[in-house]
Amino acid sequence: MGKVVLVTGAARQLGTRFVRRIQRDPDVERVIGVDTEEPDRRLGSAVFLKADIRQPSIARILAEHAVDTVVHLAVTGSPPLGGGGRTSVKEANVIGTMQLLGACQKSPTVRRLVVKSTTSVYGAAPRDPAVFTETTQPKALPGGGFAKDAVEVEGYVRGFARRRPDVAVCVLRFANILGPRADSALAEFFSMPVMPTVLGYDPRLQFVHEDDVVDVLELASGEPRRGTLNSGTFNIAGDGVLLLSQCSRRLGRPTVPLLLPAVTWVGQALHTVGFADFSPEQIRLLTHGRVVQTTQMREVLGFEPSYTTAETFADFARSRGPGLLPPEALGRTVDRLRGALL
Repeated sequence: MGKVVLVTGAARQLGTRFVRRIQRDPDVERVIGVDTEEPDRRLGSAVFLKADIRQPSIARILAEHAVDTVVHLAVTGSPPLGGGGRTSVKEANVIGTMQLLGACQKSPTVRRLVVKSTTSVYGAAPRDPAVFTETTQPKALPGGGFAKDAVEVEGYVRGFARRRPDVAVCVLRFANILGPRADSALAEFFSMPVMPTVLGYDPRLQFVHEDDVVDVLELASGEPRRGTLNSGTFNIAGDGVLLLSQCSRRLGRPTVPLLLPAVTWVGQALHTVGFADFSPEQIRLLTHGRVVQTTQMREVLGFEPSYTTAETFADFARSRGPGLLPPEALGRTVDRLRGALL
């Protein structure tokens, strides 16, 4: 008998890709996708169940299908596919995780749990260390939004791991996920024709490619390779960092430096008209930045990303097309001006 894998958030872009990928694993007998709405794309041979993990029915699904591996991808900063505001997001993240963990705790068949988290749990503050490790305590815990949800979710996951030491638990803290199909708030920000920034700040940013996200999820959901351990908490990010100013130039999209209060007002206005999501946590990221260490990812988990931070951003930039100031055209203009002056 092969493994039976249950994937939450299966109707979202990342969940759909992972469901289709994990089916190729010869050790996997059956894959069950769960979400509140039907997926837009086919899930191959996987069984899709329209269900809400906030409801007790998730325990019945685990029991009926004798699930032994749970991959929890429904922790997200975006509203549920059925619609809703910030309250719905928090309920789906926190209440949904609590209900899912309660069902896993009662299930005698569950042996592995993989949880998608975020490096946002470290927060973003002016006194932050240059690099966060998995054991670094943030100077200031996130006060709200998706980051606070992730902190609460990880707390419940640690409690579950203590109660069920027989279950291998893996928490993956992803840096900002980008790629051609990225649909995050940061991807929306980088897609704006003109990007508002905080005057006097040029934060360091890290990215992880969406293809690497699927790869590491597959690695974490299986048996550990020889000499590695895929249970624990791991930062997941591509090598290197980019400054926000470098991102702007590579996109060809100009920035408008504003005082911090003005950025907050602009963000609220853009959120009101539905143009972009400028949450307080994203504004803090675009002010102070965040960089994490990935030594554990390589030496313990045994994962090596295929894309660096710069390569991830380049792939994302190609998918968005030229901005108002394409780098090539800007370079030619500078060269012509230099020639004229000389």
